[in-house]
Amino acid sequence: MEAQFTIAAVWLGLAVLAAIIAFHLRMSIALVEICVGVAAGAVATRFWGADSLGNNQEWLKFLAASGVVMLTFLAGAELDPRIMKTKLTEVSVVGIFGFLAPFLGCAAVARWLLHWDVRASWLAGIALSTTSMAVIYTVMLETGLNKTEFGKGILGASFVNDLSTVVGLGLIFAPFTYKTTVFILATAGVLILFPLVTKALTRIYGNRTAAIRAKWLMFVLFGIGALAFWSGSEAVLPAYVAGIVLAEFAAQEEHWVRRMRTLTVGFLTPFYFLRVGTLVSVPALWSAPLIVGGLLAGKIVWKIFGLYPVVGLFHREGSERWFYTLLMSTGLTFGAIAAVYGYSHGIVTQEQYSFLIASVIASAVLPTLIAQLAFMPKHLLPGKITRIVSPAGIDEE
Repeated sequence: MEAQFTIAAVWLGLAVLAAIIAFHLRMSIALVEICVGVAAGAVATRFWGADSLGNNQEWLKFLAASGVVMLTFLAGAELDPRIMKTKLTEVSVVGIFGFLAPFLGCAAVARWLLHWDVRASWLAGIALSTTSMAVIYTVMLETGLNKTEFGKGILGASFVNDLSTVVGLGLIFAPFTYKTTVFILATAGVLILFPLVTKALTRIYGNRTAAIRAKWLMFVLFGIGALAFWSGSEAVLPAYVAGIVLAEFAAQEEHWVRRMRTLTVGFLTPFYFLRVGTLVSVPALWSAPLIVGGLLAGKIVWKIFGLYPVVGLFHREGSERWFYTLLMSTGLTFGAIAAVYGYSHGIVTQEQYSFLIASVIASAVLPTLIAQLAFMPKHLLPGKITRIVSPAGIDEE
């Protein structure tokens, strides 16, 4: 156990370092953890050899997978059902086009300009089709736009965009066998009962039995996650849907959700995002920076091409359309999830994976800064607040 405890201490030390850097730079903690992981992986490989950080040990991969499953669940659970009800047409249309345009466009860029094979090209399209809920949510909170109809529309559209990405990942790469049918039927049955049983457990045992809701939640997520892996799919898809079906309950139990976020972001997700960084090949990035630039440009250009006209159907004012479009052009968590999925399943090489991760990181920063510096809809800001917000993370405490 000495080796495992040593490795865990090193990784959590890197997580503490990332948290300090993120605080001072006002950047997303996930973004900084990936960058710290890239640096730590490069240094460790240079002086102690590949896998010296233990990033391929099964117990560490399990913690990382648990972190991304919990994070995906929380992303779904924080969906405000009222947004979907009041702005259903807008968030559905914008969210779906926000997925389709960069998915098809970036897949074409990877296939015909970079000459990647077909599966790698589709994976690139999936990874670069996402938007970043963490970045958008933070900008909305810091500017006060989350209280406006405009801001609620952006938040809802980003949920639909990411849901489309997760579904697309499952549909394109999951094998369709009898196991798939069993997985879909069993998961559907579980998720239908999930909110009902959760409310019953809360009514009878909530705040009495030690953290029963947390144990119940982990039991369900790990159970349907095991089914997903057994069927050849990925655990993030049922976890995201589970979060969505429990969103109404989560909205009434804010303190419980906050505690689950602390557990997830404080302990589990650092293993995931640091590992995302350690798998990046720095020599590959140095050797072909134009590929990263091409993928990033492809994502932003196709997002604008697909979204700007569609957003115009709901918002005529110029700054609103550009601000909306550029924020929807960000990406981070689900882009990283798709890239890791591709690398772990042999769909993309380490070099291709590295290019995708670098493009995802850049997309979390560049569109956000342009949107706020050039297209902030100041007439919508409560109290005429005019602050420039870094792609900051959401406080987990």
